[in-house]
Amino acid sequence: MIRSGTGTLWPTEVRTLAIDIGGSGLKASVLDAAGQMTTKRLRVDTPYPCPPETLVSAVAVLIDPLRDVHRASVGFPGLVRRGRVIEVPSLSRVDYAGDRDPGLALAWSEFDLGSSLAELLGVPTKVVNDADMQGCAVVQGQGLEFVMTLGTGVGTALFSEGRLLPHLELSHGPFRRGETTDVALGNSARQAIGNEKWAKRVRRSIDHFHEMLWFDHLYVGGGNAKQLSAFDVGPKGQIIPNTAGILGGVRIWDLHTEDS
Repeated sequence: MIRSGTGTLWPTEVRTLAIDIGGSGLKASVLDAAGQMTTKRLRVDTPYPCPPETLVSAVAVLIDPLRDVHRASVGFPGLVRRGRVIEVPSLSRVDYAGDRDPGLALAWSEFDLGSSLAELLGVPTKVVNDADMQGCAVVQGQGLEFVMTLGTGVGTALFSEGRLLPHLELSHGPFRRGETTDVALGNSARQAIGNEKWAKRVRRSIDHFHEMLWFDHLYVGGGNAKQLSAFDVGPKGQIIPNTAGILGGVRIWDLHTEDS
């Protein structure tokens, strides 16, 4: 048996179902105790509009072949506390590139996604912000480590000496002219202005975050990280593969101690 950071005992060969919920796609795989995929990563497009019951139904179809597991880890593209969704920008839109829909935002607010997915999956389930889960796959446990995920929007996570800090929606702060970083660096903006101008915005945003946080190391992931170079992420930066959104599903049980 092995003991997680929460004190729970798991089988030595614990199998973890890892689910990465994104604004454009839902991905899932089963991980062994070392965090390696033991099944092919499955993917389906995120349905729109996507109220909570639609998402849960889509997850049920996606993971149907992957049910022989002991626990589940879910990365979610929004603010989650103890399994409850506080807000989620991407899934509060009627379509992928649309504006915020008040009805969808209300449907997601305080929705107990952790309990809904635990009931669906039949195993202990941890739901966390997707940037937190990605970070768990790559942090080294030295100093202040900052994670940025660049996809439909922008996710952030902070780790201090290997400990996951409480989640903050840092990308919702101002970037310029009334735009948040989440909007200015989001996928819709990248498509509108082109990769070159978008990469310049990423460099500017990294400088802003460094001035606020003075991080020791930066990890940049998400589906749009592949559009960047080592120059764009700076001397403290490292581009990480998008699979980190899945692979963090094992370490999240040790590094994330909030009840969910």
